[in-house]
Amino acid sequence: MSRNKTLITTLLLAALVTAFTGETQAQNSAANPYATVDDWAMLPAGRVWGATSAVYPAKNGKNIWIAERCGANLCAGSDLDPVMLFDSEGHLLKSFGSGKITWPHGIYVDADDNVWIADAVGYAPVPDGVGHTVMKFSPDGELLMTLGKEGIAGAGNDEFNKPSDMLVAPNGDIFVADGHDAGGNNRIVKFDKDGNYLMQWGETGGDHGQFRDPHALAMDSQGRLFVGDRGNSRLQIFTQDGEHIATWTQFGRPSGLFIDANDVLYSADSESNARRNAGWKRGIRIGSARDGFVTAFIPDPEPDQDNSATSAAEGIAVDAAGNIYGAEVGPRAIRKYVRK
Repeated sequence: MSRNKTLITTLLLAALVTAFTGETQAQNSAANPYATVDDWAMLPAGRVWGATSAVYPAKNGKNIWIAERCGANLCAGSDLDPVMLFDSEGHLLKSFGSGKITWPHGIYVDADDNVWIADAVGYAPVPDGVGHTVMKFSPDGELLMTLGKEGIAGAGNDEFNKPSDMLVAPNGDIFVADGHDAGGNNRIVKFDKDGNYLMQWGETGGDHGQFRDPHALAMDSQGRLFVGDRGNSRLQIFTQDGEHIATWTQFGRPSGLFIDANDVLYSADSESNARRNAGWKRGIRIGSARDGFVTAFIPDPEPDQDNSATSAAEGIAVDAAGNIYGAEVGPRAIRKYVRK
């Protein structure tokens, strides 16, 4: 190789390294225009928060649905209602789900205000199994539909293995992120509005269209499906028929995703550390679902991120006023973030 070619190659490599390093630093140090409200939601007397990853706004844009794990990390044996609706001031309006949900993980509220819950962890006690299902409830807690087989983990068209999240498209089609474990099903399953199987895509791996722990779903105004591919520290964007559009890494290691009416993308990173996503900090990254630019970052307050398993928000939601709600598994809390 000539000296000039060697010099050009060296400069190009240096530019790439600088660009990558600069991008990483930008996502870790973007401005934080939010103030934290720690004790926003008020639980009934004597009740404490359990592990919480499920939060979503009601269709009025003001009230907030939260599903928590019954003051612990599991609702088995508890008589508490894990699904609760709060108003904008944090007052409890209603609750449901006692005895029906074992390990609420993902939550979605559809156009009719129905509440969808992914019950991820499964158990098979006699006589009735629980978990490995996605359930659709009316706003008053009536069970309207169940996808999957209770207590049975599988990879069939009517089975799940620890489903993490679900989403309902404007035409009623249902998408399920199936496979909470990195070595699980690692697929997206699509159903019609009546729960009939349509198709699926994905398998374990790191290439386009492959997943390791597809943990969260969101859809933008164009109808593109965003998948938080947590185990691969990236998100992937697809058409509703599973065609890969893009892969983004600038939103960290996404545990939770939310896209608002203006195509602002919110990504909750509760896991990045030196071992799992070196160079990235945990927190909430905010940017554009249209061009992928990150414009704000709410940092995780945990000081020792490299030696703690998970902290800060895992689930994330935004109300009509632009307030952000973070559902925290490790700290067992719900935090509200308001504009300064």
